[in-house]
Amino acid sequence: MHGAGKTLRLNRILDGITRRAVIIPMDHGVSSGPIEGIVDIHGTIREVANGGATAVVLHKGIVQSLPASFDLRIGLIVHLSASTGRSGAPDSKTLVSSVEEAIRLGADAVSVHVNIGADTENEMLRDLGMVAGDCMNWGVPLLVMAYPRGPGIKNQYDVDVVKHAARVAAELGADIVKTNYTGTPEGFREVVKGCTVPVVIAGGPKMRSDTDLLKMVRESIDAGGAGVSIGRNVFQHLNVAGITRAIARVVLAGSSVEDAYKEIGK
Repeated sequence: MHGAGKTLRLNRILDGITRRAVIIPMDHGVSSGPIEGIVDIHGTIREVANGGATAVVLHKGIVQSLPASFDLRIGLIVHLSASTGRSGAPDSKTLVSSVEEAIRLGADAVSVHVNIGADTENEMLRDLGMVAGDCMNWGVPLLVMAYPRGPGIKNQYDVDVVKHAARVAAELGADIVKTNYTGTPEGFREVVKGCTVPVVIAGGPKMRSDTDLLKMVRESIDAGGAGVSIGRNVFQHLNVAGITRAIARVVLAGSSVEDAYKEIGK
């Protein structure tokens, strides 16, 4: 029964044909405050849905704030981890919600953030293991945001540390892993090959151009990636629905960068 539950819920956050995902995380209000693009977060959710996103990542309070008439229309992933940028240890994530609470909110999946190499890595791994067990019991898919970050990490895009972070997440129960793009298709192919579950890429810092963003997405798909989980580069765009459409064209329709770029101006 739990296996069937996970399958049904995964179907609500993955594309039915390609089994890929265009996830837009908007959990940044905790880490960074009401930054540009998520001040009117309800409006932004509508925009990414109109652009063809398959799911959004939200904290529980934002879900609770949605009007009763709000038609989400896409998958809902409730984020269970948090820290603020004003902390002395922003890489140390703590659990602020539970799988059961997420289910009561109508979640199709939950997400947990783990920084491999952080000073509190052991605590985050313990929390991940606990949440993964709850997800198994409740039949809820688990997205793990797994990044190499901490005092001993010299380059968080290095293939060896990225593929280690992804593998840790898979070994401890992730159904989907979100991690850094390593910069080249060859390097990212190693990450995908070493991970036993689908891997989606983070958007990273604000990109220099839309073309650079779409090129990164295209390369990740060519290397075997399962899609994206991109925040700022989408919700802070001048045309939120347009850039979402462009990314979805690459991920879900297999379009070239050139063809997908045309979607931004519509």
